[in-house]
Amino acid sequence: QLQLVESGGGLVQSGGSLRLSCTASGNTFNHYTIAWFRQAPGKGREGLSCISSSGDITDYGDSVKGRFTTVRDRAKNTVYLQMNNLKTDDTGVYYCAADYGACEVVAGRVIHNPLGDPYEYWGQGTQVTVSS
Repeated sequence: QLQLVESGGGLVQSGGSLRLSCTASGNTFNHYTIAWFRQAPGKGREGLSCISSSGDITDYGDSVKGRFTTVRDRAKNTVYLQMNNLKTDDTGVYYCAADYGACEVVAGRVIHNPLGDPYEYWGQGTQVTVSS
């Protein structure tokens, strides 16, 4: 069982930056593709980005491309989501998730296998609020 923990959320003004972290204990974290999702108030969950187990492959949704960057520190068992030029529409609860497989973001969905199965492991989420 993989237990993911997100941190780094908070309140920031529009145009500002935040860095979220996703970590887990144990020696299997680096075997997984890690994805980031967001759920805004009153909206469905949106897939934002993913990074492969090696860290060599990343993909981003159109809403965050060019503003968000995900990187992996394998030595620290941590994946980061650097969020720059934040907008009020970025407000929401951010989740990281893990599963085996590929890394691809298509039309707001993060896909790790051809069947489109949901990610297996999820963190508890961290709140990001962007004020105008």
